Amino acid sequence: MSSPEIASLSWGRMTVKGCSTTYKDCKVWPGGSRTWDWRETGTNPQLFSLPASLKVPSSTVDYLKKHGIDVLVLQTEMAVKEYNALAAQGAKVGGVFHSTC
Repeated sequence: MSSPEIASLSWGRMTVKGCSTTYKDCKVWPGGSRTWDWRETGTNPQLFSLPASLKVPSSTVDYLKKHGIDVLVLQTEMAVKEYNALAAQGAKVGGVFHSTC
């Protein structure tokens, strides 16, 4: 399975190639995509008053690295560019994207 291309990104809106859904927050992985539901992990978006406040905890990065998963934490526009570049190279890549930061 290949990782789907993120076809477009604008403030509050993302589309994934081959998917008719428009996302605000999105998870993508080899073979699919879906809405990122903040409530699944107990994340409360009201806790973040400024876009720069949305952070990935170091414990999350450490956990992924410990399990052999390469991790990049980037601002959304840069993350989409990097994700699409890796996907275009055939890498099995996934991501979690928040389009309003």
